[in-house]
Amino acid sequence: MKLENKVAIITGAARGLGKEMATLFAAEGAKVIALDVSDIEYSLPNVEGYKLDVTNSDAVAKFYEDVKAKYETIDILINNAGITRDALTHKMTEDMWDLVIDVNLKGVFNLTKHLGLHMMMQGHGSIINISSVVGEYGNIGQANYAATKAGVIGLTKTWAKEYARKGANVRVNAIAPGYIMTEMLQTVPEELLAKFAKMTMLGRLGEPVEIAKSALFLASDDASYITGQVLSVNGGMRL
Repeated sequence: MKLENKVAIITGAARGLGKEMATLFAAEGAKVIALDVSDIEYSLPNVEGYKLDVTNSDAVAKFYEDVKAKYETIDILINNAGITRDALTHKMTEDMWDLVIDVNLKGVFNLTKHLGLHMMMQGHGSIINISSVVGEYGNIGQANYAATKAGVIGLTKTWAKEYARKGANVRVNAIAPGYIMTEMLQTVPEELLAKFAKMTMLGRLGEPVEIAKSALFLASDDASYITGQVLSVNGGMRL
């Protein structure tokens, strides 16, 4: 029970990596507030679903006031919500650019603006931002997504410095997953998935639980001396 009596907020938790993390964190004893712009259904008694658009600053501020009033202490924040709108740069529309920036970057800012300060004032906390191998190395046809995920790394390193001021034990780290077998990849042709697998040193794609366990490590006291870091969980991917 690595997270017993901890309160964890996880965005993008209706499916994929977010749902895997919420399920694992709950199994490890945390009270989980699972956020998503879509409706959320969990059968676990210690997972509370909350519908939230992270790009809406006013809605995020209201959510923060609600969760602060209910729980007071907030121990963990995982900024996982993210989308893609892929196209070569010369074909990318302004709407495609703006939407990805809003969700993947502004959404991370909106939540951490409140919760990072909250953690600093309470004296402890762990923030985990989900970046991507694409944010580390770039990728053709994903200029908007790569920009946001590289930006998340910059925010991680900045917030690790900001929120540890005045002796606060607030740690901020990022996870940069490679290609993980979530619902998003299930529509990709088998031959393309095989190509992705060959790009890794381990010769396979990742499983969502492998990202969830990495997040569990960073959220727990096992990582008590780790902050401002990017954990690349990609099977040794070479783009």
